[in-house]
Amino acid sequence: MATRKLKPTTPGTRHRIAPVFDDVTTSTPVKSLTVGIGKSGGRNHHGRKTSRHRGGGHKRRYRIIDFKRNKFDIPAKVQTIEYDPNRTARIALLAYADGEKRYIIAPNGLKVGDTVISGEKVAPDMGNALQMRHMPPGTFIHNIELIPGQGALLCRSAGTGAQLLGKQDKYVSVKLPSGEVRMILGTCMATVGSTSNPDHMNTTIGKAGRSRWLGRRPQTRGVAMNPVDHPMGGGEGKASGGHPRSPWGQMAKGKKTRNRKKLSSKYIIRRRNAKK
Repeated sequence: MATRKLKPTTPGTRHRIAPVFDDVTTSTPVKSLTVGIGKSGGRNHHGRKTSRHRGGGHKRRYRIIDFKRNKFDIPAKVQTIEYDPNRTARIALLAYADGEKRYIIAPNGLKVGDTVISGEKVAPDMGNALQMRHMPPGTFIHNIELIPGQGALLCRSAGTGAQLLGKQDKYVSVKLPSGEVRMILGTCMATVGSTSNPDHMNTTIGKAGRSRWLGRRPQTRGVAMNPVDHPMGGGEGKASGGHPRSPWGQMAKGKKTRNRKKLSSKYIIRRRNAKK
């Protein structure tokens, strides 16, 4: 996976760095593994806007992804690597030996024809899913569960991966992409390897219209508003807005917002913003 710089034949392509889809093998998903997905435009059930800067976007179908990998001890062959409009990583279509097909998040380096398997004590090879207590320390993983059987919640986006540092009692310590080190139950499942499409972070959109295709509406800077509309608004000329904050006065860039009584704090060994 790589990126390509386009020739500046139009203003929209002048600064664009586009993704390359040479790893994608088909453009049509399996119909039985897709469902229709609607759009809210950032509105709640009253029709009121509760999430700003959302709306429009290209029509999509949702691909049903197997985040649990609970089909144990049945080998599966990779049939296709596909683009998914609902996420940044690529997805892989698995054909199990018993005939069932499922989509998974494609690990980086997985190719058509490879065989993967999930189970309690399978080999910790790329694409295999197993409980973290059976993995050797130092293993790079993604699709990590926080509660056994719940399904993967961590390290699902493009190019992400965590590292298993060690084991103690019934917990394992995992270093997440943010730098945070936390304890997770060893009976939780994870997939070996890092996620595909690692060059996603190197792309440049190039024009405003491409953001609209993704369902993102324009944002107005707070310093460009009036004082009645934003705490950073007002002033003569291009005056700065003071300390950065949200439209509702919530301080940004440094204010701690995590609840000190949050139950999961006891599982965090090292915070992501801790001084090194």
